[in-house]
Amino acid sequence: MMQRILLSSQRRAAAATASASAAASRPSASAALSTTRSFSAAVVEDDPNDGRFSIQGTFREGRATYLDMSSTTPMDPRVLDKMMPFMIGSYGNPHSRTHSYGWESETIVENAREQIAALIGASPKEIIFTSGATESNNLSIKGAAHFYGMKGNKNKKHVITTQTEHKCVLDSCRFLEQEGYDVTYLPVMEATGMVCMDELENAMRDDTLLVSVMAVNNEIGTRQPVEEIGALCRKKKILFHTDAAQMLGKLPIDVNAMNIDLMSLSSHKIYGPKGVGALYVRRRPRVRLEPLFSGGGQERGLRSGTLAHTLCAGFGAACELAQKEMANDTAWIQYLSDKLCNGIEERIPMVTRNGHPELRHPGCVNYSFAYVEGESLLMALKNVAVSSGSACTSASLEPSYVLRALGVDDELAHGSLRFGLGRFTSEDEVDFLLDLLDEHVGRLREMSPLWEMVQEGIDLKSIQWSQDAHH
Repeated sequence: MMQRILLSSQRRAAAATASASAAASRPSASAALSTTRSFSAAVVEDDPNDGRFSIQGTFREGRATYLDMSSTTPMDPRVLDKMMPFMIGSYGNPHSRTHSYGWESETIVENAREQIAALIGASPKEIIFTSGATESNNLSIKGAAHFYGMKGNKNKKHVITTQTEHKCVLDSCRFLEQEGYDVTYLPVMEATGMVCMDELENAMRDDTLLVSVMAVNNEIGTRQPVEEIGALCRKKKILFHTDAAQMLGKLPIDVNAMNIDLMSLSSHKIYGPKGVGALYVRRRPRVRLEPLFSGGGQERGLRSGTLAHTLCAGFGAACELAQKEMANDTAWIQYLSDKLCNGIEERIPMVTRNGHPELRHPGCVNYSFAYVEGESLLMALKNVAVSSGSACTSASLEPSYVLRALGVDDELAHGSLRFGLGRFTSEDEVDFLLDLLDEHVGRLREMSPLWEMVQEGIDLKSIQWSQDAHH
């Protein structure tokens, strides 16, 4: 055994020597393959004899700076600490009522239910666990329509939503349209993305059963007037559903003061585990839903299936932390947001901030960079994790439908990036991003003939392009 260890050590030493020799002959390759996590690692140098720009020469060692908090958030270590005991020791089925293992897991789930309810001013009995906000949105819209709609006992068939909702809400509404329901997709105000209350009220009909409006938009951060919408829906006796995945734990929520009947929640947006969410379902006045699928009748018959009590515990812990940390998080994120926005607008000309300038969540910042292709800018920002829109539609090369609804033209929408700031974002990371944006936006614009024409004072709208001459 000792001989094997010695031989093994000798092989490792020889391999390390060979690797070091290879690295000395290929410095760029070795640096690019490094997995070191250091943020302050040196930049890999370009070939001095080659004057062309190469993205390979701008890679930093280690992981990219994460500024995509609107897509998902890292799990808070304190949340993981709360989950760990239930991953190994307390492994009972929370729906088993005949032994202590089940009772213990059920206690864990009910405690998490109380923690979530406390964050939104609800009763624990009004919290239904799901797999995430997508499932909650589907259950809310389809479940309410099937219970109160044409197949239900109220014979209502009209649903109202907005053009800037999350894709799962829009797709659920299109699903209802195929079943014969009428859906009104309200436009939003240009530039801000706010819902016009007069247009909402005018769209309501006697057979309107549900209004679904996102509380905080996931792409532009605009906060809708949830209180006014809730009051109007209560006055008209129409159910009000809101997707609050981007609002939970970041801005105060009181379901009673806001007159919310149904609200979708997500764990991984507030530093909790992925794979778990919740749906708030009002009890007084009681809201009824038809479940999406059949089974053992868990979660008060609305969502069958064995609950992952470990994930529920993590979601509950994340909500409890969010309630305690909300004031500190808000102040820190607001400071970083102001620094980022001021830096972009001072250092880079011809940029447009998308969304409402004041009524918004400061951690979601969306900018359009004129005469820059967003995908090219993303490629240049390989050292920073950002996105060109919602993570659920980022694989599409089409411009964001949210920005289109705001009146942003396709060219400008293509040059838009979303920056997500959060609890663990550092000031150094924001400074690093600003330096990269300053460098690469300018470089990409220098390659654009349109930018050159604008600099010369040419009005691009006055030009008739050759491809347009045939139309």
